[in-house]
Amino acid sequence: MGYACEFSPFHETKLAVSAAQWFGVAGSGKQYVLDVKGSTVSQSAVFETKDSVYDCSWSEAIDSHLAFSSGDGSVRIWDTKTNKIIRLWEEHKAEVYSVDWNPVSKENVVTGSWDCTIKLWHPEEQRSIRTFREHTKCLYSTIWHPRHADMFASTSGDGLVKVWDANDEKSVMTIKGTNYEVLTCDWNKYDEFQLVTGSVDRAIRVWDIRNHKAPIKTLEGHQLAVRRIKCSPHSKDVLASASYDMTLRVWDTSKEDSLYREYDHHTEMVLGVDFNLFVENQIASCSWDQFAFVWNVSLKGSQMMSAGPSKPAPTLSNAAPLTTAAPS
Repeated sequence: MGYACEFSPFHETKLAVSAAQWFGVAGSGKQYVLDVKGSTVSQSAVFETKDSVYDCSWSEAIDSHLAFSSGDGSVRIWDTKTNKIIRLWEEHKAEVYSVDWNPVSKENVVTGSWDCTIKLWHPEEQRSIRTFREHTKCLYSTIWHPRHADMFASTSGDGLVKVWDANDEKSVMTIKGTNYEVLTCDWNKYDEFQLVTGSVDRAIRVWDIRNHKAPIKTLEGHQLAVRRIKCSPHSKDVLASASYDMTLRVWDTSKEDSLYREYDHHTEMVLGVDFNLFVENQIASCSWDQFAFVWNVSLKGSQMMSAGPSKPAPTLSNAAPLTTAAPS
């Protein structure tokens, strides 16, 4: 079952997908690298683990290095060319639900775990550099700022969103996101003060961290929890959301009616979504239905004039089944 997906920052055709057996409750896990070429998605490399794989993040410095996190509390750096694990960290005491590679310094990795801690790592170090302990419930996401090398945000089951300076063990900001678990966040790539969150209460909230007493916009429409948020690298107003309601939605926050597209091609909970950095408006998603999809969505022209969101379904030629056998 797919848990997370991320396009490579070096190669427009490389897509990493993290997956877990038996919905991540029990069984093994797999970290995939898929090749996306034209209308074909095929398996390029795979690494199997004894426990679930929940998240992944490409290195911003070496194109073949991929970090991924597991249910047994471990974090690995995998060299996808040599098929070797070049670093194994095992300090977390519970599931590691989030891993993110710093896009600015291109060095440090930050992880968030169900042991209520956040850890900072360097690929050349065998142990963590720093541990952050303020959240009182499990961590769901830890995301580096796209412009500031030492800044990252975290979300937790305690309903809080925190902003951190990696050099300080104490957070620099706490946002009361909701009375429910906050499952995901992402930074706007064009507005350094804008942070977007998604939570169990089904709402997406856009925050200005200069004045975070209330969100500047709330996006509603999902019928179940919002599991993953990704802000577009191509537009300051566009973001995508994946939900337990089995849909993926694309939003344009500059519009009063912000919902632009709703996709219902998955048949189970959608947990992963990402934008391709090199191909404008190309999106990937993965789900508990054991499929990863890649497709293009137009955000320009006459389609913007539609009265309601359309629901184009990618064909199976654009999808890769996440199974033990090679994809058909």
